[in-house]
Amino acid sequence: MADYTLTYSEGSKGFPSFYSYYPDYMIGMNNYFYTFKGGQLYRHNTNDIHNRYYETTYSSMIKTVINQSPLENKLFKTINLESTDAWTADILTDVNSQLGKIPSDEFVKKEGNYFGYVRNQGVSDTVSTISSSELNSRTIGGLGVPYTQNVGSMKFFLSETSLSIGDYIYRYDSFANSLIFVGQVTNLAYSNVSANNGSVLTVTHNGTTVTSGTSIMYAKDTAAESMGVMGHYAEVTLTLPSTVTSPSELFAIESETMKSYP
Repeated sequence: MADYTLTYSEGSKGFPSFYSYYPDYMIGMNNYFYTFKGGQLYRHNTNDIHNRYYETTYSSMIKTVINQSPLENKLFKTINLESTDAWTADILTDVNSQLGKIPSDEFVKKEGNYFGYVRNQGVSDTVSTISSSELNSRTIGGLGVPYTQNVGSMKFFLSETSLSIGDYIYRYDSFANSLIFVGQVTNLAYSNVSANNGSVLTVTHNGTTVTSGTSIMYAKDTAAESMGVMGHYAEVTLTLPSTVTSPSELFAIESETMKSYP
């Protein structure tokens, strides 16, 4: 849980607000707000630099929850911002902790609002293991145990698969109970084997690991294949880019959703 400063009001007999900075002491006096930090006195809301506390500038961040039809499992497909600027959106759902992200430069301004597609995060050539979020994704598929395997190639008794060039290959590690990254597919080739009355799929990849007798799975590029993130609700964290230095206004946030059918 993140640290924050919680304030108490004698007038309202409650806790009206919290702050992300951590002063040693704070007090309101003569219509100004003062804090002490490291033996220094600071007066707030007096300069033109927003979000600067104790000589450090921070990004603006807003966290909210989209919870329409809370009993239904949904796909959150888009994020729409009625705002003067495009924010970076990070989306977390309650089902398998699926993660989505829309960088600020991927928002498109349409009719005065910013519109962006939610992409499921996780799979790339820099990911060494498959997360629980991606393992439950529709972009994951299985190939089985290869009957021969060499550095850079595998052969399977398969006549049909949705595997494509550019997909990522993972092997199952029974000791760690996880999927370990092997390489990225560079070529696919089918050949007939009469003795087996079937076809052989040769998968060429750029990996260097050879582990015999292990099951092989593949994962497609999440940015290209993502249909959004799934959940009953979505926790959305918006972060304003540091390049925005003028005052920014955010009026509303919404998401296009559709019911998920298992």
